[in-house]
Amino acid sequence: MTLDPSAFAIAIGSIGPALAIGIIGAAALLAMARNPDNSEKIQVAMIIAIAFAEAIAIYVLVIALILKFVP
Repeated sequence: MTLDPSAFAIAIGSIGPALAIGIIGAAALLAMARNPDNSEKIQVAMIIAIAFAEAIAIYVLVIALILKFVP
């Protein structure tokens, strides 16, 4: 049984962004609970940070597709 490099790249590469999004969400919720007046600013910053973390997962997807289809 051989290990597909593209599957390995997706498996390992998706762990980091998933953890980052969880940490960002938890920190934003704590910040909003402590300071409800700044919830809008915190939410905007959280969405931008999640987008950057999600971009890493998209890069991993591109690398996995390259590994899969380029000989």
